[in-house]
Amino acid sequence: MNFNAIDLAILLPAFAAGLLVTLTLVPLGMQVLSRGIVFIDLAVAQIAGLGVILAGALGWEPQGAAVQIAALSAAVAGALFLTWTERRWPEVQEAIIGVVFVLAASVALLLLAGHPHGGEHLKDLLVGQILWVEPKRLMIVAPFYILIVALWFGLRQRLGVAGFYLLFAGAVTLAVQQVGLYLVFATLIVPALATHYSTSAAASFTRRRYWLAYAVAVSGYASGLVASAWFDLPSGAMIVCAMAVTGTLMAALLRTPPPSSVS
Repeated sequence: MNFNAIDLAILLPAFAAGLLVTLTLVPLGMQVLSRGIVFIDLAVAQIAGLGVILAGALGWEPQGAAVQIAALSAAVAGALFLTWTERRWPEVQEAIIGVVFVLAASVALLLLAGHPHGGEHLKDLLVGQILWVEPKRLMIVAPFYILIVALWFGLRQRLGVAGFYLLFAGAVTLAVQQVGLYLVFATLIVPALATHYSTSAAASFTRRRYWLAYAVAVSGYASGLVASAWFDLPSGAMIVCAMAVTGTLMAALLRTPPPSSVS
């Protein structure tokens, strides 16, 4: 355990990145869970990552605007495709999402096969580099996160299926490049799942549930970052584990005991 490893100059920007990701992904995660398409984030995030890898294979600057456009374009194309499949074959949408994820991951592996740093790029895509987030970059992307969450809370009743997928694609594209695919999935699903069992069915989409879900995610990011610094362990993986613990505790608190049977 290394208490001297807690460097606020590194941890605070990382925590700020976690807050921005949490702001947008938690409410979208509730919608994903309610629609029964929990693996859509993995598929869309993998497609966005494939766009980044393809742009890198073409020699574009890793942090340049062209790469961001490539990632967003790939994610939007994937989102539009999944919109079409949901309308055409809604009964097998989850299976289609799984196939899309595996296909995008396989193509990414093929593109990285001959790259000298292919393993490192793949690791960055999966677990991210949240500790090395640049404050200047956060200032640039923050308005986009705020716009996405404002559109969701302001227009979610009028977005429709296509609108949801497109908004989702934008949010995941931003998040996966900052925190990695694993943390994107955890931030989407764990808070939504932890607050699924509310005190009553009518409370499932109330303001109270949103605050509880946000609390799970924020606590996970905060405790995971501190623990990773103390124990000198990978931050992304530690945050995922911490969020799972906080989510489990929240679910235990919210879980209503089943009614006793009367003989």
